[in-house]
Amino acid sequence: MAETLILNLYAFFFLLCFCCCCYSYDDHQVLYNTFTVSSFSFAETTLKPYEWRYIRVDLPPWFSSMYLELESDIDLDIESIGKVSRSSLPIICFRDGSPPLPDVSNSSNSLNFSFVAVSGPLSNGSFGSAQNMEQCYPMQKNIVMKLTNEQISPGVYYFGLFNGVGPARTQSKMITRGPSFSFKANISVEGCTSSTMWGPYCNLTVHSLSCSQSSQNNFLGNISSTENNQTSANVVSCQNSINNSCLGDGELQVYSLEVVGMTEELTVTLRNFTYSETPGNSSGFVLMCYARLGAMPLENLHDYSGDINKSPLVIRSPKVGRWYFAIITRHMSKQLAGLRGNTNKVCFSIEWEVAECLVGKAGPDCSWQSYSLQTVLRKNPSVPFESYYLPSTGKVSSDSANFRVEPLLSNSEFGGNKKDTPWTYFFLEVPRGASGGNIHIRLTSSSELKYQIYARFGGFPSLDSWDYLYANQTTNSDGSMFFKMYNSSGETVSFYILYAKEGTWSFGLRQINPTKSASGDSTTMSISLERCPKRCSSHGTCQSVLDSSGLMLFSYCSCDRNHGGFDCSIEIVSRQGHIWQSVSLIASNAAAIMPAYWALRQKAFAEWVLFTCSGISSGLYHACDVGTWCALSFHVLQFMDFWLSFMAVVSTFVYLAAIDEVSKRTIHTVVAIVTALMAITGATRSANIILVIAIGALVLLVGWLIEFSTNFRSFSFPTGFYLNILDQWEIITRWFHNILKTFLRRFRWGFLLAGFSALAMAAISWKVENSESYWIWHSVWHVSIYTSSFLFLCSKANIIDSQDQGSQEQSYELTRQSSFSRGE
Repeated sequence: MAETLILNLYAFFFLLCFCCCCYSYDDHQVLYNTFTVSSFSFAETTLKPYEWRYIRVDLPPWFSSMYLELESDIDLDIESIGKVSRSSLPIICFRDGSPPLPDVSNSSNSLNFSFVAVSGPLSNGSFGSAQNMEQCYPMQKNIVMKLTNEQISPGVYYFGLFNGVGPARTQSKMITRGPSFSFKANISVEGCTSSTMWGPYCNLTVHSLSCSQSSQNNFLGNISSTENNQTSANVVSCQNSINNSCLGDGELQVYSLEVVGMTEELTVTLRNFTYSETPGNSSGFVLMCYARLGAMPLENLHDYSGDINKSPLVIRSPKVGRWYFAIITRHMSKQLAGLRGNTNKVCFSIEWEVAECLVGKAGPDCSWQSYSLQTVLRKNPSVPFESYYLPSTGKVSSDSANFRVEPLLSNSEFGGNKKDTPWTYFFLEVPRGASGGNIHIRLTSSSELKYQIYARFGGFPSLDSWDYLYANQTTNSDGSMFFKMYNSSGETVSFYILYAKEGTWSFGLRQINPTKSASGDSTTMSISLERCPKRCSSHGTCQSVLDSSGLMLFSYCSCDRNHGGFDCSIEIVSRQGHIWQSVSLIASNAAAIMPAYWALRQKAFAEWVLFTCSGISSGLYHACDVGTWCALSFHVLQFMDFWLSFMAVVSTFVYLAAIDEVSKRTIHTVVAIVTALMAITGATRSANIILVIAIGALVLLVGWLIEFSTNFRSFSFPTGFYLNILDQWEIITRWFHNILKTFLRRFRWGFLLAGFSALAMAAISWKVENSESYWIWHSVWHVSIYTSSFLFLCSKANIIDSQDQGSQEQSYELTRQSSFSRGE
């Protein structure tokens, strides 16, 4: 019986292990077809209010999936998320190709970003297709997700973590109060072990195509090539290495094709169709072709589709990159009848043709002019990746960043498509690592502007396919998340493409009414790559920092106290408000006159110097801080303000201790060194006020100990202490009574209690002040802290004279007693 039980247990454990292994294989079969391309972790990082971090992940063409594990100390549930303002809500954003920028807005009261509210934990199920868009989600305590090559494309992917967004994110602040959060992350990228395998688990076979360069062909067929009308193109023909492919009803076959340059047309054509070994019998069949750039095409997720059994699939101006094509067969009669399982197969061959215009030509019939723009680096080594672009042709001058458009325009008389006005194309390259920059396009005409501008990443733009456009003042991309218009008058247009993706960008200049253009019109164009839009609108400085991975340099504007927004163009504090803030923050330091006057009256010259210099340095610092006037550099004024403020607080406590001048000088020297270190290493730390109060209390305690040891050093217990404890207890009680009496006579308690009340008000103002109400409560802080110092100074009673007088009277009485005894 025992042996049977043991055998049953062994069988159970074997079955359990087998099931676990099968489960592991089903969920992690990726282990058999993939390998780890890269894996990196980020140490715990703390984000204070309005701080943010970018993380860049490079995804190679053969990647299969990306894993993200992010852990934070945020504890927000679904209900509390709705109650938190977006200006203080921690969020995480995702974007393909360039860093996310969730708070591009023209208003200080609105936030313009794609915010997705989720009803549960954020995971890969929260994503559909994450290509070519920005998605933002509330930060959660734990985020674990897997993004596959069906959701995101190879290339560069960015994560952005923000502790609050809005115009105030880039506004300079003296203090930053609010909740902080910390996070740490692990990111790994898995790739397929074979280039012929694809999919999230690398279990789909991708057929490679063999391509051959054809001679120059007139791919439109009917228009001859002339000197001025060059319609010929280079055509690359690609086919499967297996001449004929056979698929059953509903079966799938996937192909990949690499488009390496700016291409005019990609055509997918069906060849040699056979069914049941009967050539040409294609009636009743649907041969669907789904095309998608950079990711696996699906029936419900693709870029282009068509039944190639009816007509070729034509993709105009396909973008640069790896294209995937999924071929699926459907028998219409079976599909309509709802039947499956037909064993007959459809055999076919497919031909891909990639047509590329010759150098200097572009457009549907290769009749328009195109120019490659050459990068010219700006002569400013402190600002990397700043450059402008000029056509690599001798038709325009290279002396400046502006070039004339008229010598470069296409000739409208030779356009193959007479229904469209002529186009002129320019294309440029944004270098790797420069996706944190902005493309600036400016067009200026001597008369009314007669051009439209279309921009597209990875391919030539057209009327049907573009990423950004400017047609006129009412028809443009202004309002788009990464498009910012600055000037759209009749003669000038100026706009930025924010955080432009690294890679090839193309710009199409479309002429309006070319036959009516005046011969004397002159139009200049400039295209440049700038780190910060509009030089931060002259209200801030451009800062450049590396992302958390160290692979990308991004730039942002650090605005002044009155402005905010990504380009410092949003006025957060009005001019009248700026005046009120300046007057309040500067004039409130006049409260330092009170303790300075009292110290001078009591001939406490050290305290008088400290309070006077503290009030003056604080006023100068805040005058510089609000942008009114800077007597010295900001950091020098900040150090002087905080250091002298720390010294003034501690000096108040030293004054309250009745010790000799030698001890005072020693304590002042030690405190000066300690507070100077505090001011130079972290002047604005909130903990400093607690440290200063603690140091002052310690100094006061040390002063009292020094005073006690000086005044009561002669006190000693008699020899018979242990013999007469009751008598000695009376002496000790009287001694403590004298100490308490001296302590009570030391202070004027009304002033002391008022001083503590003023100090409490200062503590309250320090606690409640934030970025918006800082100027009010910090002014209250100035008045309260100086008032409390004045009241503390006044609370010290002058008991030295009364003690001396008591000693003299006591000696006089003893003398009278002695004389009386001798007289007797």
